[in-house]
Amino acid sequence: MSIAHYFRCFSEPTRWRILHLLRQGPLCVCHLQEILDEPQAKISKQLAYLKPYGLVTARRHHNWTIYSLPPHLPAEVEAMLDLPLDEADQKTLTADRLRRDALLRRLVETSEAPEPIGVLLARGEIGCC
Repeated sequence: MSIAHYFRCFSEPTRWRILHLLRQGPLCVCHLQEILDEPQAKISKQLAYLKPYGLVTARRHHNWTIYSLPPHLPAEVEAMLDLPLDEADQKTLTADRLRRDALLRRLVETSEAPEPIGVLLARGEIGCC
């Protein structure tokens, strides 16, 4: 894929935020919807845009689709995700991370499983809220 395609993937703020969230671990569409406070259709559209470029992987489990980053992202993508952020972008990503942490805590509290939530999400054993 050309560098121009990567820049297009990062040019839409929702896609950029999704990639940063998935860098922390797998999430279901409904989790992304809740964290980003965006409609399901918008989240799905952005994930569908990223998928053909190999920037996200999807795995079905029952009614849920669990999204994650591929095991090996291209070096250009890693570099883009590691770029220094301005104050506004840093604030946005910090807020996203805090909402993700709160969501995962809530899922852990309501789950009867003894394993960490990230393991359950990765295996597709926990899906929509």
